[in-house]
Amino acid sequence: MAGSQEAGSNVAGSKGARHGGNLFTVLSATALIATEALATAVAAGWALAGLLNLGDVGEYALMGLFSLTAVYVSVVYFRRAVRVEASLTV
Repeated sequence: MAGSQEAGSNVAGSKGARHGGNLFTVLSATALIATEALATAVAAGWALAGLLNLGDVGEYALMGLFSLTAVYVSVVYFRRAVRVEASLTV
């Protein structure tokens, strides 16, 4: 009986410590997703502008447009990941 109480207290203690770990995981995953999305956006703008012969101004415009989209996707990802992690730890 005493062994089961110890196991229960360890689980409760780890749950509190896990909450901070989940935030770190969400931030790390968001940084990874945001980096990949921004790199893809810049590469797509560069490639599409080169394919269509848009010049430097067109290249920068497409990079900016695609980068704004990538930032938006990253923010949406972060918000959803925080919501899911909060629902799992309750």
